[in-house]
Amino acid sequence: MSTTPDPRPLTGEPVALDLLNTRWMHEGAVRDLLTDTEGLAVWLAANGLDFPADDTVLRHVLQARDTLRAAVDGPPEAPEAPEAPEAGEPLADAVAARVDAVLAHGRVRLTLTAHGPGETPEFSDPSWGPAWLAARNYLELLDTAPDRIRRCAHDACILHFFDTSRNGTRRWCSMAACGNRAKASRHYARTKES
Repeated sequence: MSTTPDPRPLTGEPVALDLLNTRWMHEGAVRDLLTDTEGLAVWLAANGLDFPADDTVLRHVLQARDTLRAAVDGPPEAPEAPEAPEAGEPLADAVAARVDAVLAHGRVRLTLTAHGPGETPEFSDPSWGPAWLAARNYLELLDTAPDRIRRCAHDACILHFFDTSRNGTRRWCSMAACGNRAKASRHYARTKES
């Protein structure tokens, strides 16, 4: 368990999006929490994932992050990130194959517990656990509300969130940060025109 504080500006999103949010913008530069196993330990602890923070887990988590980024944002060379796929709309076959490759390292065993039906994840190699859990969570988000998987609307922000607002109109990772910056920019543009 890491005792290092989490430096990221947005935490607490579902694990798939929280993994994407291990990269963020700070003062015009991209920061990356997962540059080493110490950062991995911070991310694992933030998500309550009890796995070792070693180089093998880090390699698998980075592979999952790149895969999820391609699934959510589209390929890096795409000029504009597409919206999350609509319900029933297929992901690009290559991206789906990458997600499936991560998911191939685990499975869900259905169980009956004292509280009713349950699920237990099982992994072919435990070092794939965090990566597999993030990929599985992405599938759950797609199943729940694919149109609510969002990238912050601020041009300079690369964070993602799952919109849980009642009417589904959240645009910013944080109204206090990106939302206010956008409002200030619009205000500046209006006053400059006057």
